[in-house]
Amino acid sequence: MKIMEGEQMKSKLVLLVPILAGVFFVGSVRADISSTITKVKPSVVIVGTYKSTNSPRFSLRGTGFVVGNGSVGGSNLVITNAHVLQQPAEQDVEAALVIQLRVGKDEVQMRPATVLEVDKLHDLVLLRFDGPPAPSLSVRDSSAVQEGQAIAFMGFPIGGALGFSPVTHRGMISSIAAAALPTPSAQQLNEKTIRSLRGGGSFDVFQLDGTAYPGNSGGPLFDPETGEVLGVVNMVFIKGTRESALTNPSGISYAIPSGFVLQLLQRGKAN
Repeated sequence: MKIMEGEQMKSKLVLLVPILAGVFFVGSVRADISSTITKVKPSVVIVGTYKSTNSPRFSLRGTGFVVGNGSVGGSNLVITNAHVLQQPAEQDVEAALVIQLRVGKDEVQMRPATVLEVDKLHDLVLLRFDGPPAPSLSVRDSSAVQEGQAIAFMGFPIGGALGFSPVTHRGMISSIAAAALPTPSAQQLNEKTIRSLRGGGSFDVFQLDGTAYPGNSGGPLFDPETGEVLGVVNMVFIKGTRESALTNPSGISYAIPSGFVLQLLQRGKAN
């Protein structure tokens, strides 16, 4: 009888250990993403336009994030999508380009910004903003990113309709596939474009299983454990090239690999 009781106790312990391990694992994952969000949040900015005579004076265009320039104490450089800077026909083209960043817990500052470098091929742009530097994110080489890898992304979905506090989503890389570029018009043809077309006119992008919204465009796709940038969320340029045959847009979201961000940063430093 005692032998049977001992065996039953061992069986219960064997069952209990995986359960406790699972609880510990879930708790540690939640703690990791919470600390990563705290780390990433100060580097995520709103990109928009401002003019004192407009109503509203500020217009949100998308999300951006501060990237390092090798200096100590932060940076004044921001990465976002190039299409974020394109002015809708109904807006004032004279409105100034600005970014809004959070300083401290409650204060939000608006800073004038200028364009340093544009990569139209990959829909990326490098900006510099005025004033003191802000905390920057580290950009990782995306060549090692794999399908099934866990990711997170942060931004201001639906044009700030949910408020101007950055929102975080989690997901994974569901596919790494080529994004075919639209054929340029005769006016857009140049040596660089011709070389790209000869090379197939496409580049690899990350397809995500998490749903992003237009206001997320330009926001960082990052490693949920380290906060390192793996890509740039894109809701217009890539969706238009990959899903142009669809009558209704799908819930699929995309991101531009961070390798192209590193190339843009190198060109910006060279200039």
